Amino acid sequence: MNIVLDDGFSFGLGVFETICLKEGRALLLDWHLERINNSLEYFNIYQRISKKEVEKWLEENKEDISKDSSGKKAFKIMASASNKIFLLRDNPYDKEKTDRGFNLEYSNVLRNESSSLVYHKSFNYGDNILEKRRLKNTATDEVIFLNSKGQISEGSTTNIFFVRDKKIYTPQKECGLLPGILRRFIIEKFDVKEEKLYPKDVYDMEECFVTNSLMGIMPVNKLADKYFERGEIIRKCQNIYQSYME
Repeated sequence: MNIVLDDGFSFGLGVFETICLKEGRALLLDWHLERINNSLEYFNIYQRISKKEVEKWLEENKEDISKDSSGKKAFKIMASASNKIFLLRDNPYDKEKTDRGFNLEYSNVLRNESSSLVYHKSFNYGDNILEKRRLKNTATDEVIFLNSKGQISEGSTTNIFFVRDKKIYTPQKECGLLPGILRRFIIEKFDVKEEKLYPKDVYDMEECFVTNSLMGIMPVNKLADKYFERGEIIRKCQNIYQSYME
């Protein structure tokens, strides 16, 4: 693999997508391609990722993809001014983790909602990785970032949703979050209220879940000292997404 040391690798001006493969099929591929190509345009990178080339690469690598007995793999696209990289790796999320659910804590690192970088899945991902690594060998699975105004933003690798009185709530994009693909799926399938949420609001919530493309919909057991139910709204979201995957 030949990599050119362009502005992507020198200054982080590149973007990526991580896509769930289910039995060789790239889930929600059109939305992933829409997002990465919009970000490439935003960063004035004159390169685009086409559906045709993705499907061609997946077909050429179908033997490696099929080796996973679970039928699920992670497909990563990285793009910068002079680079276009396709990678394959294991999907770290399984049914056992989903059945157990996630424990969350607030991060001491703040999201800068005034920076355009937080709204794109760019190579500027250091805060997320460092916070994720910090959790190794702890009972916490994910951190939740607040922004500079003290509003709930997102997780280090997830978007967050809450349920109160059978109504789904999630932070507004303007709170400094990456609008995830599974976040879009939930918003399009359900009546979701996007609001400015603060840690004090969490105590009124009954259910909580986080999402990303690899894990799908992950129930949350607790956030800091607030515990949640595993209720019917989470199950409904999981069932609808499961139906889509099948």
